[in-house]
Amino acid sequence: MTPFDAKDIVDRLAAVLPAETPLHEPEFRGNEWAYVKECLDTGWVSSVGKYVDRFEEMLSDFTGVRHAVATVNGTAALHAALVLAGVEADDEVVVPALTFVATANAVTYCGAVPHLADSEERTLGLDPAKLSAHLEEIAQIHDGRCVNRQTGRRLRAVVCMHTFGHPVDLDPLVEVCDRFHLTLIEDAAESIGSYYKGRHTGAWGRLSILSFNGNKTITTGGGGAILTDDEKLAARAKHVTTTAKPPHRWQYAHDTIGYNYRLPNINAALGCAQLEQLPDLLERKRRLAGVYETVFADVEGVRFFTEPAFARGNYWLNVLLTDAADQRDALLAESNDRGIMTRPAWTPMHHLPMFTDCPRMDLGVADDLFARIVNIPSSARLVPEPHESA
Repeated sequence: MTPFDAKDIVDRLAAVLPAETPLHEPEFRGNEWAYVKECLDTGWVSSVGKYVDRFEEMLSDFTGVRHAVATVNGTAALHAALVLAGVEADDEVVVPALTFVATANAVTYCGAVPHLADSEERTLGLDPAKLSAHLEEIAQIHDGRCVNRQTGRRLRAVVCMHTFGHPVDLDPLVEVCDRFHLTLIEDAAESIGSYYKGRHTGAWGRLSILSFNGNKTITTGGGGAILTDDEKLAARAKHVTTTAKPPHRWQYAHDTIGYNYRLPNINAALGCAQLEQLPDLLERKRRLAGVYETVFADVEGVRFFTEPAFARGNYWLNVLLTDAADQRDALLAESNDRGIMTRPAWTPMHHLPMFTDCPRMDLGVADDLFARIVNIPSSARLVPEPHESA
């Protein structure tokens, strides 16, 4: 492995970044104040209001997925999506080991068990070929049901996460899911504005989810959404995330277990204003990625991660991949000491105490990537709009 000079790396970052640069921060430059003020002036601040409907329509239009159901956050969206996909207690759900903890947590909310899968360096996401080989070894099909021979539990679904906004290789993953009778759910929490072979992420899974947390490309403060092309599933999603209460002028009745997961109108108002600016935000984030690619083009021991050929990523969080894993922490310390916020990837799920005993395949690539990934500042505001630099 090639060593690198942490000071040189940070000097290069400091040359193109302002002092005291956070990792990722929101940007409010459009109609946010006006839309939120309207909610305050009219009193429509909770889970019913015109901005919720508008936000869902705008999400559907932007992603090309027929239906969007806004939720209070991305984790709630994923939990509901798993319930809608039929995940039950004691099922197993394949999730990447290298992911934010919410992906695995949502599986446990259903009483199910995360089954941990490896990643590939080309995408940083779930490896379809390795998953296929693993399932060939441990799975068997009985009456259309996929069963893990090692545990006796049903394998019900696969959740792929588009890591830092870079799409997983979806076509072969769809084929694996079809072959093993598994429902595909896309955890597209980080990938609004990302495309796989010309189509927006979230269009391959039977259900998919988005997140609009404060550190995402666009934000509603806290928020998420379920995406699906299935009209009946969309109606069901809206129902179960609204406490499963059938519409009625005054009666409070509920026909199944539901969840208080709907996005408030005031948050949706913020989201509508953010979506209006999304194309510009994405363009500036790509320009920032281009700056980084140039800055680190000739540096030994460090590589700036770029999207795979089949994808157009949103570069939500930019990534440096170090060659020398044992020097990653030196880079993290040097950059943060100098006011440039960087961070490692999430601790892989099998290293967290609650998921240590989960079923898994070999996770060598996930461990290797965790040891080498450094996220660097990624806010769109770090690149001015064209008229600002003229």
